[in-house]
Amino acid sequence: MEIHEKLQELRKQKGLTQEELAEVLYVSRTAISKWESGRGYPNIDSLKAISRFFGVTIDELLSGDEVLTIAEEDNKQKEKHFCGLVFGLLDLSVIMFFFLPFFGQKENGTIQGVSLLSLSKIAPYLRTAYYVVVIGIMVYGILTLTLQNCQKMFWVRNKNQISLILNAVALLMFIISSQPYAATFLFIFLTIKVLLLIKRQ
Repeated sequence: MEIHEKLQELRKQKGLTQEELAEVLYVSRTAISKWESGRGYPNIDSLKAISRFFGVTIDELLSGDEVLTIAEEDNKQKEKHFCGLVFGLLDLSVIMFFFLPFFGQKENGTIQGVSLLSLSKIAPYLRTAYYVVVIGIMVYGILTLTLQNCQKMFWVRNKNQISLILNAVALLMFIISSQPYAATFLFIFLTIKVLLLIKRQ
């Protein structure tokens, strides 16, 4: 008997609905539904909770092949979580542009390094564009970190791509407007993100 059949049987023996079991295990009803239909597997922590709640061993719940599958799934989830964490922290770290001298500004015939907050001797539309793109990346970084466990399909599929696009747009803008220091940092961030995604493939 496969784990999805065992889980369904154990739940019915206790007279629980999927919603009630989900509450007990601190997961969503969708997760229970996926596990019971064989479309997904519980992670290691959920397996331990199932084992404790129903008073069965993990060995009784799983066959040998399922142990390997669950270990692989758990590993993939950890990689995704780590990747999301790094993306979020990199995006959030552009806050330093507001306080550190990453921008060049002409003063008395020389170019001085200033922070975004001190950058004043450029066209207002360009300064506004810098603010919009830097704040946009920061806000997206905060979203990425706070929505680490969000399972909405759109978010799961597109969160990394959106981060890459924001990063690339900002990089292009800083290159075109001759801000090499800001562009260099964004290029480093973009490279780290791309390497992480390649490593996950």
